[in-house]
Formats: sequence, structure tokens, C-alpha cells
Amino acid sequence: MFSEQAAQRAHTLLSPPSASNATFARVPVATYTNSSQPFRLGERSFNRQYAHIYATRLIQMRPFLVSRAQQHWGSQVEVKKLCELQPGEQCCVVGTLFKAMPLQPSILREISEEVMPFHNPEPPRSKYIHPDDELVLEDELQRIKLKGTIDVSKLVTGTVLAVFGSVKDDGKFQVEDHCFADLAPQNPVPPLDTDRFVLLVSGLGLGGGGGESLLGTQLLVDVVTGQLGDEGEQCSAAHVSRVILAGNLLSHNTQSRDSINKAKYLTKKTQAASVEAVKMLDEILLQLSASVPVDVMPGEFDPTNYTLPQQPLHPCMFPLATAYATLQLVTNPYQATIDGVRFLGTSGQNVSDIFRYSSMEDHLEILEWTLRVRHISPTAPDTLGCYPFYKTDPFIFAECPHVYFCGNTPSFGSKVIRGPEDQAVLLVAVPDFSSTQTACLVNLRGLTCQPISFAGFGAEQDDLEDLGLGP
Repeated sequence: MFSEQAAQRAHTLLSPPSASNATFARVPVATYTNSSQPFRLGERSFNRQYAHIYATRLIQMRPFLVSRAQQHWGSQVEVKKLCELQPGEQCCVVGTLFKAMPLQPSILREISEEVMPFHNPEPPRSKYIHPDDELVLEDELQRIKLKGTIDVSKLVTGTVLAVFGSVKDDGKFQVEDHCFADLAPQNPVPPLDTDRFVLLVSGLGLGGGGGESLLGTQLLVDVVTGQLGDEGEQCSAAHVSRVILAGNLLSHNTQSRDSINKAKYLTKKTQAASVEAVKMLDEILLQLSASVPVDVMPGEFDPTNYTLPQQPLHPCMFPLATAYATLQLVTNPYQATIDGVRFLGTSGQNVSDIFRYSSMEDHLEILEWTLRVRHISPTAPDTLGCYPFYKTDPFIFAECPHVYFCGNTPSFGSKVIRGPEDQAVLLVAVPDFSSTQTACLVNLRGLTCQPISFAGFGAEQDDLEDLGLGP
């Protein structure tokens, strides 16, 4: 019913009085490689300690940091371990940061508040930073507190970096300067002779009950599949070679825990809110995958594992859409090479977590910062759920992407940054579609990005607005 009503309203808004029967061929993808294998979990064992992740991360990152430190401070700089430090001696140390934060949520504090109810519980916060936060540097054997010229509020636990300075009489390391691994090596982008677009969408939020959001979703689907607009818009839509759905396909409202907390006989004849939402998602994916290749990433509110890396949604949930080979259920994080352009992105949990535990406000700034430290999610597993890897850390950037995106951000944003070896990366903050009615269109030729807004298509609007897909 949702599809028919929304499509009827959309055709009333967008269809020209006398539409022609012109046919436009979809621009094919010359080459496509899904490179998300490092994020696929074979063995699933949670018997190991999380300390193995930090040890593996430091071992993998140390060569990058030593090389960058020698470039930054000169090849003569001494790189020592903490056990080799001498008071007053200037040197460089590579280690993993731990940020001691008084406001960081603690399960022990929550339990004590339940046991002793006369204590006022901590109010929810958007950020947990505090002027009393301290940084501690750890390596394989020891740890030492840091002070000096280093921005405590901007850094987070799990960051591997190189610090330059000396140990003072109080036993703390006086930081004079510090550096990160910076951007990983990058392959050149092959030239393209025509415009080819990849559409990034996140936060469809199905099952939330918002009529305008459902209308916007159907408008988006109909524009991409060429069902709406004049010949120029349909021709431009044919240049969309792939659609990437970056998580939170279902609404937060579908996460009700009543069925778990209530007695069985009280919920016997009720149906979980996510069931109808998944059926709705199946219909949307059916329409899209019948026309264009679609990659579907899970998100925080979607029915898959909660910890990173999130595994693909199970195909049995989509009996209609899985009939098409163009539908691909992928991991979060997700990386692929499309026509020689390397995409890497997440559904946004890593960026949101860094936002809470640092002073950085802008999502694009956080994206750039993760590229500079060469790690997708340094706060995992400290404050973000993560699988206990012990052989390798898959969140380390082995190769620098050309397009790096995160989903479910409050607003759209994009910019191009450059690395020390002339790497160029397009950063994209993909907004939550259910609240902004905005998607992102990435042009593989030239690596540019523009937003497409469907927010203006309300029930009372008669005038058409620019879709952002002009010829």
C-alpha cells in the first residue's frame, strides 16, 4: 500500500502532461570488486581478551609511525620503547593512547546507582569530555602519563601515535610534538570519459511511521529507476551506476524491547515492529535492484550483530529482492572498487562514538582525523562494540580510499583532502534520510559530490524543485 500511494502522489507531482516513451540504457559498471573480505567473520569466538586487539594494532602500526616520525623529526631521531627511557633524554616513543575520563560511562557506576537509589543518576550527555581528562601512553610493557603540547580533548583512546619529548622529574613524559601515521598509499584513479554516478543513501528509517519520509523514499526510488521526471532527468538517472544504502534501514522505533521484557502470553498475538519494516524494505530493494546494482550495509538499528564489523543482513529477510543478482548484502564497514575508484565507508557508528569522546564537532573533521591516524575506529573496543580480533586489526587502513563516507550524519557535507604523498580523498557525510530527505550523488569522473534533496515534495507543494540530476 505504501508503494502505490507514494507512487501515485509522486506521479501527480512530477509526471509531465505528455510524457514520451523514450528508453534510456543504464550506464554499465565496467569493473567492480568487493574488497570487504577483511570485515567478514569466519570463526566467531568471544573467549579471548580484548587486549589482543591493542597489541596487534600497535605491532601493525609501529612501522608506519617510525617511518613518519623519521620524516617529521629527521632520520637521526631515536625511537625508543618506554622501558628504555632515561630522565631528561629527548627521544621519540610510539604507543597507544588511553584517555582517562571522569565522565565516561561505567557499568560499575550504573550498578551502584541501582543499588543506592538515593544517588542521582548521571544525566545523558552528548559529549563526555572534561578538563580533568588525562592521556596515558602504553606500549607492550609499560605506560606513562603525558603532558605538554598535546590536545587532550581532541584525542581518544586507542589512537596509535608517535610523541617526541623527554621524561621529567615527576615521572611524566613532556610532549614537545607528536605525529600520526597519516594517509596510507593510494592507487591513481583511472580517467573516465563520461559521468558515472554512485548514489549514497543512509537512514531510511523504515517502520518509523513518518508519512513524509515514506513519500521521500518512494520518490527517491522512482527517480533512480527512471519512473519519474522528464526525458532529461530520466537520461541523467540512467548515469547512476550503483546505489549504496549505508545502514539504519529500519527506524529506531522498531527496537522496542517489550517482547523481551513482557511475559510470553502478553505478546503471543503481537508482531514485532521490525517485521513490517523489513517487508517494506524488501519491496524497496525489489524496485531498486530490478533497475540498478544495490549494495546494502547494515546499521545500528538493523537486524544483524551489534558489534563491529557488522555482518551482512541475512538474504532470507528479502525473498523478493534476492531474486535479482544486482542486490548485494555487504558488511559495515564496506569497501569496494567501482570503475577504478576505491570506496570505503561505514554506517556512522565509528564517527558518532569519536564525536562523543572528543572535542571534534564536525563529522567531516572526524572522517579526516581517522584517515590521518590511519584507523577507521580507534575507540573500538573501549567505547564501541567490536569483535575481539587477535591476528590482525582489519580497521587499519591498508590502502587509502578515493571516496571515504560515513552514514547517518545530521547534515550533508563533503570536501576533498590531500595527503603527504599527494593522495586525494573525497570525504562525504551522508545525512540521515528519514530526517533530512537528502541523498548524496558522487560523480566518479572528477570525484565530486552533490546532495539531492526530496524535502520540498510535501503534500501542499505544487512547484517542482531541482532534483540535482540535471543533464
